[in-house]
Amino acid sequence: MTPPRVEEVLLAEPRGFCAGVDRAIEIVERALVRFGAPVYVRHEIVHNTYVVDDLKAKGAIFIEDLAEVPPGATLVFSAHGVSRAVRDEATRRGFQVFDATCPLVTKVHVEVAKLAREGYEFIMIGHKGHPEVEGTMGQLDAGIYLVECAEDVARVQPRGDRLAVVTQTTLSVDDAASILAAVKARFPHVREPKQQDICYATQNRQDAVKVMAPQVDLVIVVGSPTSSNSNRLRELAERLGTPAYMVDAADDLQPAWLEGRPRVGLTAGASAPEVLVQAVIERLRQHGVLSLRRLDGVQETIQFPLPKGLGDKSMREFASSRS
Repeated sequence: MTPPRVEEVLLAEPRGFCAGVDRAIEIVERALVRFGAPVYVRHEIVHNTYVVDDLKAKGAIFIEDLAEVPPGATLVFSAHGVSRAVRDEATRRGFQVFDATCPLVTKVHVEVAKLAREGYEFIMIGHKGHPEVEGTMGQLDAGIYLVECAEDVARVQPRGDRLAVVTQTTLSVDDAASILAAVKARFPHVREPKQQDICYATQNRQDAVKVMAPQVDLVIVVGSPTSSNSNRLRELAERLGTPAYMVDAADDLQPAWLEGRPRVGLTAGASAPEVLVQAVIERLRQHGVLSLRRLDGVQETIQFPLPKGLGDKSMREFASSRS
């Protein structure tokens, strides 16, 4: 049987790693170089199978329960952030801790702590069970209410009249806006963040899909099933009327998806490395790709500083280890 023919691949810009993911991975890699294996990481450092397996091979051990970490070990908190209880337990157990929480998630934690001291309760827009949501809600013992959809807003029963809203950073921008509208309709005086909580990278990648999806017959999103922002990219393309699939690796690409779809759009979630995108491109080349076109998009230049003890003096040591 003749394989389906792909004439053109359009690459979304931007796509793939964001500054928070880059920083989190580098924290684990630097800790391994500086302190030796093993380095323990609470939860997957980012939600990508390739990244996690690569770090495991270098000596990282991923755990969910701090009871699995031996005394005196080096521990890294994942990019998604942790609850206050987890942070306190790590301190009690005396681990050497490096916090890889994305600074944009930390911003939300700081806002929650600050406003809680001023007597606010919170509505959190997010997905139940996601580690970022657990981390943010875990900043307080009570007074924070999770809503996953507009219908959930009707069930919120705050104790007082001081109410603020925060958002998981990796949500669909459009979905979050519709839920926020429902929150404001029921609680007109709710306090909103000075800057939206959905991160710049999530917004940029979704905007890029909005540009790309109408130009193609199919959208492929490189990302792992556990990646919230990758799933939102697939859902967004489908909402725009373009069939979309998510692949963890090139081997997941199904030729049947390409039947009658000569123009393919390709993007990647914020936790998916470019090496996986290139592997998918090579797989698509086997279907006769005639051209590869990069779309115009926002150029991201944001960088986040590393925690003390891993940058500066250890920079030379880390760089030499990777050369």
